[in-house]
Amino acid sequence: MSSANVKYSEAVKRLEEILENIDRSSVGIDELADLVKEASDLIKTCRALLTSSERSVKESLDALEPSSPTYS
Repeated sequence: MSSANVKYSEAVKRLEEILENIDRSSVGIDELADLVKEASDLIKTCRALLTSSERSVKESLDALEPSSPTYS
């Protein structure tokens, strides 16, 4: 799964799949390194998406705040 343009829920679902495969020991050592790399990339993507969402929500909430009056 490419992390470009992936949705948060899709990334989390894929992370869960990777963890299940590793927990069940159904992956060989060769595949394990690739899965760990993919999981690492997905975690970075999730963090970036969460940060972006947090910033967007904060901007939206800040826009609701009345601006302070300016006194001359």
